Amino acid sequence: MNGLLITLIFTSFGISQGAMAQSRLLEVVKRNPDEAKSICESFRELNKENISAGSQQSIQKISIQKNISEVDAEILSMYVRGLYCPETF
Repeated sequence: MNGLLITLIFTSFGISQGAMAQSRLLEVVKRNPDEAKSICESFRELNKENISAGSQQSIQKISIQKNISEVDAEILSMYVRGLYCPETF
C-alpha cells in the first residue's frame, strides 16, 4: 500500500512538472509577440510550398530552433497558429 502511494505521488509530481514546463514555453511566446510573428512567417513560407505548419518537417524545425522536444514544438505550433496566424494550415 505504501509503495502504491509513493508511486502515485511521484507520478503526479512528474505530470505537474511537464505541465509547468509547457506553460512556461507558451508564456514566452505570449509575452513576446514578435517571436510568435516570426514563427507565423515561417509557417506562411511553408504554406507557400504547400507544406503544412503542423507537418513533421515544420515541427522538427521548431524543435531544433527552440531546442525543445518535438512534443513541445507541436504544442507551441498549435498555440501560435491558434492565436496569431489561424489562416495558416
